[in-house]
Amino acid sequence: MSVVTVSPKFQVVIPREIREALRLEPGQKVQALQYQNRIEFIPVRAMREMRGFLKGIDSTVVRDKDRV
Repeated sequence: MSVVTVSPKFQVVIPREIREALRLEPGQKVQALQYQNRIEFIPVRAMREMRGFLKGIDSTVVRDKDRV
C-alpha cells in the first residue's frame, strides 16, 4: 500500500509501481470518481486498445426466445 500527500494545489503523485503496473503515460487521461468514501482513478483507454481484453470470457448467455 502506498500513501501519497495532497499538495496545496490538490495534486497527488501516482506511485511508480502503480504507474508501471497500469502502463500509464505522461499526459494520459484518467477518469476520477468518488465511490463511497474514496477516490478512484480509472485510466481512459482508446477503444482500439480494448480489443481482446475480454479474451476467454464465457459468452454463452441464455436468452429469451424473443431476444435472439
